[in-house]
Amino acid sequence: MSEVSLSARHATASEGAGRLPLWLRILGVRLLAPAALAILSIVMFVPGVFQVPPLDRDEPRFAQASKQMAETGDFVDIRFQDEARHKKPAGIYWLQAAAVEASGFGDEAPIWVYRLPSQIAAVLSVLLVYWAARAFVSPQAAFVAGVFAAITIILGVEARIAKTDATLLATILAAQGALARLWLNGRAARRWGWIFIFWTALGVSVLVKGPVGPMVAGLTIASLCVVRREVAWLKALAPLPGIAWFALVVAPWFVAIHLATDGAFFNEAVGKDFVGKIGAGQESHGAPPLTHLAAMFATFWPLPAFLILAIGAIRRRLSSDVVLFTLAWVLPSWVVFELVATKLPHYTLPLLPALSILTAAALVEGSRREAGRISRWAAAAVYFVPAFGLAAANFAVPVALGLWPSPPGAVLAIIGFVAAFAATRQFAAGRALYALAPAVGASALIFAGTWAFTMPTLDPLWISPRLAAAVKDSAPCPDPLVASAGFNEPSYVFLQGTDTLLTDAAGAANHLAGETNERCRIAVVERRREAGFLKALSAEGISAEEVGRVSGININGGDRLDIGVYRRGSEQDG
Repeated sequence: MSEVSLSARHATASEGAGRLPLWLRILGVRLLAPAALAILSIVMFVPGVFQVPPLDRDEPRFAQASKQMAETGDFVDIRFQDEARHKKPAGIYWLQAAAVEASGFGDEAPIWVYRLPSQIAAVLSVLLVYWAARAFVSPQAAFVAGVFAAITIILGVEARIAKTDATLLATILAAQGALARLWLNGRAARRWGWIFIFWTALGVSVLVKGPVGPMVAGLTIASLCVVRREVAWLKALAPLPGIAWFALVVAPWFVAIHLATDGAFFNEAVGKDFVGKIGAGQESHGAPPLTHLAAMFATFWPLPAFLILAIGAIRRRLSSDVVLFTLAWVLPSWVVFELVATKLPHYTLPLLPALSILTAAALVEGSRREAGRISRWAAAAVYFVPAFGLAAANFAVPVALGLWPSPPGAVLAIIGFVAAFAATRQFAAGRALYALAPAVGASALIFAGTWAFTMPTLDPLWISPRLAAAVKDSAPCPDPLVASAGFNEPSYVFLQGTDTLLTDAAGAANHLAGETNERCRIAVVERRREAGFLKALSAEGISAEEVGRVSGININGGDRLDIGVYRRGSEQDG
């Protein structure tokens, strides 16, 4: 059965295109929709990528490990300086190292180069939402689903961060889009193209972030079997050759890392990281069940407002293929994420596309009964409150840090808020599809103002780039060896260099005392450790000259830091 006929099965004949907004009737046609989604994605994801410094702590950890891969040529073992980084497979590091090699920057590649895989994966994810939706719905509904994904906060954040989650999303979407077609195809002749996409995407997802992709796909498959009380369709997946191909995709690196680390990778990645996240909240990220559900109203914004207005149409179509498949995609995996002790906002990102498709199908192709007053005002409130908070943050955060708001950021936030207010009025009237255009404008303007203008001007938060600049300006040679006592953020290692020594006061003093003519040395010491540092230096009979000072607020924890930059002075008289 062709994709066109699959979509036609689920189209509602009574819903003519004339009921849709004009812009949707124009852009939602089959030839224009993917191009429009690609352009929208670029508009939504690019602002800020070049301007915002490395965001501690996960992003620079990934970027630094990828930098070391490119530096050493070791594409099996993963390291942050001398420390083994055995928490995730190597897939994202390969992509980032490839971006560095292709950029021509080499060791000097800025952080935006490492963000390119996430950028590309996020744009691809939006297009894959459209493709996955087309298995069930019309081009207009699939286009709306793609728009929902493109304008959400969480995907916009992950698109701008050099780590795994945007890439993982693209692999899961490829697998789920193929799975949808195989499920709908049922017992018909095997479609080897879809089978290949499904098993390959699952294999790549494992190389990017371990078991998350197979978990989502596996729970979807199990739920579909239970709901329809049928397992015969599983033959469409070609399980035996599929699993063999999946193993062929993932096994080479896993064998290589096992041999390279004598099994230490699996002890760390599975025994500590994976099991630890299930049983206890790692790194202070523990939270009770239903935390993800509560967080969704912020992380998935503005989608929840549209979902509220779509609930009635969803309930009236519970037996339809699109509802069954998307709920099988969302519900069991969401339960797992809620039960896992460690909770971070991006964990539920793989479920965002299913909610986008479900909501779009209900709004575009479902029955158009008017939503009740409670639903309409709830949708308006769920949309308006985060919009106000995001726009206001462009003023409140700079003022809280003692700064003037960025003029371009403030202007874009104000215009974006006006668009958000227009969208809120449409939500209050129950006109979800007519709220979408101003909601897109509001998201694009507010996100651009925040990422491209407001965030880069928050100098007190960007200690690492200012400290690296202070070292460069004050060092007596172009490539100093640097020791840091009291400030050990990964972003500083990434910006300062792989050989940056993270140590204590005594270690910084020993580092400065060991200066040779071959390469000069600098010590950066946080104020609370300066007394110990100077005392240890004095015991060596050496003085230190303060040549710079950087102060600010550590974005992790909010501690106020005051860091001195020191180079070696003269030997003291005995």
